[in-house]
Amino acid sequence: MKYKLIGLTVVAAVLLAVIGMSIVTSDTKGERYIEHIHAPKKTPCNSCDSELCTHLPVVKIDTHGAEIPGEVILNEAGGHTISYTKAENGEDTIDSRIEIVDNDGTYNHPEDACAVSSKAKIRIRGNSSRHFEKKGYLINFITDAGENNPQEVMGMDAHHEWALHGPYLDKTLIRNYLCYNIAGQIMDYAPNVRFCEVIINGEYNGLYLMTETVTAGKNGARLSLSVDKKDNTFSGYLLRIDRGSETELKNINSFSEYTYHTDSKVNVEYPGNANLNETLAQKIKDDFSEFEKALFSYDFDDKKYGYKNFIDEQSFIDYFIFNEFASNYDAAQYSTYIYKGTDEKYHLC
Repeated sequence: MKYKLIGLTVVAAVLLAVIGMSIVTSDTKGERYIEHIHAPKKTPCNSCDSELCTHLPVVKIDTHGAEIPGEVILNEAGGHTISYTKAENGEDTIDSRIEIVDNDGTYNHPEDACAVSSKAKIRIRGNSSRHFEKKGYLINFITDAGENNPQEVMGMDAHHEWALHGPYLDKTLIRNYLCYNIAGQIMDYAPNVRFCEVIINGEYNGLYLMTETVTAGKNGARLSLSVDKKDNTFSGYLLRIDRGSETELKNINSFSEYTYHTDSKVNVEYPGNANLNETLAQKIKDDFSEFEKALFSYDFDDKKYGYKNFIDEQSFIDYFIFNEFASNYDAAQYSTYIYKGTDEKYHLC
């Protein structure tokens, strides 16, 4: 009981600190927007014929009758995942239409005029969460011609790629929202999130979190990274420590992997498929392996040759402290992002 009280006291202290910081922080560009603190109040409906009447944005997805790919396919014994469903054309995604209702000052209804409307690619996302009844989705906004179509979503900076996280095991529905916002107060970068209500093919799916994906962006969105495919140079790139990519070129087989220092895989998240080639992938592998060799060498703490020369030390400290606080057992082995910024240092996010 004593340890439970200590734990609750620590959580309460952190929450009070975050809320305190939020109250004194003005809602200006570059500062963390926290929905339950900064969202303007909306006028409730006195009477309403709509089946859904909510202060939250409403996300409507129409797949034109097609099943969303990415469902788990189990082996005959039903115990292990062997693959995921595909679209009829063999692709991982299908075309859909996404509309977002987000009225200014009044409650939202599915039949209201939409603030965002776009064609989109969609698939089920996640690993263990694919087994849940409430799925998560990856959404890519595209033009009618199939090009990326960045959209400002619920006040978040414009981008073409978004994740819809459906809290399922979390019956409070707030853990991811809470953790992203606390991390955003502490760390250089954490994805922005907004609560919303999701309707797919006319059926209400429940409460979701529209979440920024961790990738490069422009005009302050996401991470400031850039790659020049012509001369195979980069001023930053993003890696993911996880189970590896289905695109073999993106799996860099770094020093820590081929020396068995980790069971996890390291793959390139940015640059994406369109801008990644063998020469660039090799340069990124060599660059990252140089850092890993310093980390695992006898000179790891040497002022001239040690790992501290390669990293933004504070971002690593913040990452590990925060993930201990959040009891994130996936930290540093799954869904972990490390990027080399324009300061030529590695950052964890």
